[in-house]
Amino acid sequence: MKYAAIIFMGLAMSVVTEFTESAEGPGAEYEIPQAPTHWLATGNKGGGSGPVTQEKLNASHTAKSSWLHYYGDYRGYRHSAIDNITPQTVGNLEFAWGMAAGTQGPFETSPVVYDGIMYVTTSYNRLIAVNPGSGEVIWRYDYQNPEDLRICCGPNNRGVAIGGDLVVMGTLDAKLLAFHRLTGALVWETVITPYQRGFSVTGAPLIANGRVYIGVGGGEYGIRGFFDAYDLATGERLWRHYTIPTDGEPGVETWAGESYRIGGSPTWNTGTYDPETDTIFWATGNPGPDWNGDDREGDNLYSDSLLAVDPETGELKWYFQFTPHDIWDYDGNTQIILLDVEVNGEMVKVVGHADRNGYYYLINRENGSYILAEPYVAEINWATIDETGRPVVRPGAIPTGTHTDRVCPGHAGGMNAAYTGAYNPNTGLYYVNSIESCEIIEKGMAIFIEGSTYLGGSFQSVDAEAGTGYGDLVAIDASSGEVAWRHREANGLLSGVVSTEGGVLFTGTVDGRFLALDAATGEVSWEKRVGSIVRGQPIVYEYEGDSYVAIATGGSNGVEFFTGGFSSMPDNTYLFVFRLGN
Repeated sequence: MKYAAIIFMGLAMSVVTEFTESAEGPGAEYEIPQAPTHWLATGNKGGGSGPVTQEKLNASHTAKSSWLHYYGDYRGYRHSAIDNITPQTVGNLEFAWGMAAGTQGPFETSPVVYDGIMYVTTSYNRLIAVNPGSGEVIWRYDYQNPEDLRICCGPNNRGVAIGGDLVVMGTLDAKLLAFHRLTGALVWETVITPYQRGFSVTGAPLIANGRVYIGVGGGEYGIRGFFDAYDLATGERLWRHYTIPTDGEPGVETWAGESYRIGGSPTWNTGTYDPETDTIFWATGNPGPDWNGDDREGDNLYSDSLLAVDPETGELKWYFQFTPHDIWDYDGNTQIILLDVEVNGEMVKVVGHADRNGYYYLINRENGSYILAEPYVAEINWATIDETGRPVVRPGAIPTGTHTDRVCPGHAGGMNAAYTGAYNPNTGLYYVNSIESCEIIEKGMAIFIEGSTYLGGSFQSVDAEAGTGYGDLVAIDASSGEVAWRHREANGLLSGVVSTEGGVLFTGTVDGRFLALDAATGEVSWEKRVGSIVRGQPIVYEYEGDSYVAIATGGSNGVEFFTGGFSSMPDNTYLFVFRLGN
């Protein structure tokens, strides 16, 4: 005999599973089915805006009712066009709705909003489509990950990309999945690479001109890094750009012996697209092993670098390397912002980049030439930067068989690629959360086994200049690199930042507070205690005439970079949404 169990998720969905009664008859044990993995929407959903065209993607920075990119727009600004959230009105924010993620691990997502639907990813690759004004679930998909994942730093998923009628998500076992944005139906599924070799996908994809661009994690597993382009309609791979050269290619001479085969250089954070120069920009991560460079002598191109590639072919246009021969794990994968600034009396198209090594860079985005590097962390002592942009390393900062001197910043940053900054074009300031914690690094043995961690050492967090580790929200003049102001949080900052046209910044703290600050001065204008560590990337959007702010919270791993005050914080994962009242 079979019994049907009907599970309802909201008013619009139902899914039927079955279980079978054992042969022993009623009262005996039952076979327990797996939980349903896919709830599909029934009926018409959305507001009727039609597919997401390239024109909409290009103009996303002007839209109030949508948030179409991981960074809000192709420029990487995370700046909302909504102007009614100001330092004077932000106190009128009130709780609108909330949603439990239902998974453990860091909740670091940046939701996407379009056509009356919000798309939220959680850890372990759950994807939920909800009404952005009420939180009503429209459809949901729970990806079934294998048990032997290769992830160094938590089961994170930072978001989806949207294009046409498809929503695209990467998975922890290195796949790409595309869903119909209205119904949740799975349209295609593509294996990027075998995860067993150490690969994963934790970042949000990027969509431009009918192509999906995605990078991979695995820098701690001795992978050979790359990022790919896929056809949005079919999931077919169009090209692959390796971030480490091989035999006969320019740059392979910067890797001693055959160390390039297992050199790391992952691409786990999201890049961006520049329609003006028709270029994909992607930043790369650390070489491997992380803290022992003995077997990979040389600059180790193209690790810890900014790459500019042709979006149609994947061919390299130019590169700039931030940290040659990285032996501090200064994973250079942080956010890219596209600016026009005045240099020697002329307007120049540039890339702005706050690197984990503690320096803020301006690079000419048309040819890759170096313009400037200025420190933005409160304490930096590992290296100075010469007139060409190359670090001049302090000898005491080099890991030895015992340990280094105290090295600042530690390997987590400065700015960490897991968390976004925001640029406000009205103030000219780039706002980033900086991890202010130094380290002592001990070089260790480096033995490569495929699919296992390949670190070559260990680290110990030590006091930063002001005492124990802390966090700074740093306002950087994006044209000069000068620091305009700092907002300090003693217990740390491990979340993203978003800016509004009305002059407000939103971010969150390790001790569980969601903050609004004046973008001009850094003064706190409003705060709410949300009950757990804030790890997500906040967004701002408009729905049916009201302005909303959303933030993902929960997931405590990663707080080892700070000390004090947070160890007892709950690990609950929730999405909180606030509405601007009158």
